[in-house]
Amino acid sequence: MRHTPEGSESAQAAPAVTNWARNIAFNAARVHAPTSVEQLRDIVASSAQVRALGSGHSFNAIADTTGDLVSVAALPKSIDIDTAARTVTVGGGMRFAEFTGAVHEAGLALHNLGSLPHISVAGACATGTHGSGIGNGSLATAVRALEMVTADGSLRTLDRDDEDFAGAVVALGSLGVVTRMTLDLVPRYDVRQWVYEGLSYAALRKNFEDVLSAAYSVSLFTRWRTELIEQVWLKQHEGDQEQPAPRAWLGAVLAEGQRHPVPGMDPVTCTVQGGVAGPWHERLPHFKPEFTPSNGDELQSEYFVAREDGLAAFDALARIAPEIAPVLQIGEIRTVAADGLWLSPAHGRDSVVFHFTWVPDTAAVTPVLTAIEEALAPFGVRPHWGKLFTTGPERLRELYERYADFEALTSAYDPQGTFRNDLITRFFPGGPA
Repeated sequence: MRHTPEGSESAQAAPAVTNWARNIAFNAARVHAPTSVEQLRDIVASSAQVRALGSGHSFNAIADTTGDLVSVAALPKSIDIDTAARTVTVGGGMRFAEFTGAVHEAGLALHNLGSLPHISVAGACATGTHGSGIGNGSLATAVRALEMVTADGSLRTLDRDDEDFAGAVVALGSLGVVTRMTLDLVPRYDVRQWVYEGLSYAALRKNFEDVLSAAYSVSLFTRWRTELIEQVWLKQHEGDQEQPAPRAWLGAVLAEGQRHPVPGMDPVTCTVQGGVAGPWHERLPHFKPEFTPSNGDELQSEYFVAREDGLAAFDALARIAPEIAPVLQIGEIRTVAADGLWLSPAHGRDSVVFHFTWVPDTAAVTPVLTAIEEALAPFGVRPHWGKLFTTGPERLRELYERYADFEALTSAYDPQGTFRNDLITRFFPGGPA
């Protein structure tokens, strides 16, 4: 019979632990920070309930537990680069900024990065986190293999040849604690980044596809206050045709100097702009790893729709902009290529993604989330699993072709419900209660 451990060398009783944004206070009885995979296996094998915690950059209770919360940040930070196979194998708790420089030095690169290099690789992949670009899949699409500690403390490895693999990458932490991941790489490349200011909604509507495909990675920032995309961030791959950036583009004007996505914030935290070429890992993120890009005073939500519905979804949001703007710090529009990962919000469809960085007021933001979800419902909108949303499990079940298959997978891997919490049980009740 399982029991909950009274403690261990790596455990703290009655912890005061919160997520990145401090809107979630974890209810764990104990917090562990194992420094070896063997320690982690012992903790999991002797625990009744376990959830893993990476960088804490989630905004709902996906990582919460009343049992044992295991931080993977102290696990070995190994980096194994295979230049012949073009792969890198890293510890699951590592943050992207901790290994991308070594990958670059080896002459290789990841296909894309998220806006923050501060997030953990396992956590980002487990929730379908992404960068931007019409040809770029989410960060999880680079995963070739993963190693995890399963509910009985065993160590299991899955790769693309395994039938469960497509369900195990974006798995919300419900199959095990990921200890290592092998990621596909490409030859290293440089990126040039420009920022344009003042793209009108009218110009965007007229040139929607052209704008989204204007560079290797494109981000549109708006506060939904006026009929204006306040900033367009274009990140050009060195393999694309090089040409001088025009001072005016579709009515927008090339920014003079550095910019921060949120007006009034110091752009010193942001990656270099102005068309200065630099390594992929220093340009694809919006923010530099040596700075904390936020003090946590924000909430976040993100919604995926099929790319062919992107313009109609944009118009639907524009119609409720008076509800969005008062509680919004900044909104961002990006694209993600389709993938075959069962719970990926981009599963089976190229996607346009609407991101919202909110003021830190859950009560004020929650009704706006409902309004957004209702406005985007005709487009089969899927929320980001690690951010705030109000969509219920019945609706999400309709939106994922492999939803029931994933539910069965959780039961097969975790028959006693070791890795389940309230959120997982609510959305995937087919597993043990």
